[in-house]
Amino acid sequence: MIKSPIKNKVNVVFIPVNDVVKAQEWYSEVLGLDEGEFHQGHLFVAKTEGTGVILDSMPAWRNEEGHLPRLNAPVIQFGTDAIHASYQFMKEKGVELVTDVQFDQFFVFKDLDGNLLMVCRDD
Repeated sequence: MIKSPIKNKVNVVFIPVNDVVKAQEWYSEVLGLDEGEFHQGHLFVAKTEGTGVILDSMPAWRNEEGHLPRLNAPVIQFGTDAIHASYQFMKEKGVELVTDVQFDQFFVFKDLDGNLLMVCRDD
């Protein structure tokens, strides 16, 4: 069998957004993604530990009406050592919570653009 030349590693996760500046402000306030750089007018490359995060208004991927396709499942999981404190923090910030804390492990929320994201306890 031929070994794949593709590494078994996730380099970066793209989060589709409508307004990259507003999204960066929101992600900074809610998840601390305040360090990074804007590029090409539609990208914010956040400095993160581990896998990278890029907020992208994705002009090349929009349909004829200018909309991005949506997924109905969380696509990114952020870690925490305090799942209930994290849930309460998001609630106090007015973040749209999709679930409460499930199985004492995780909860799902929406960002400003309706992307479903997850916070999960690091074990």
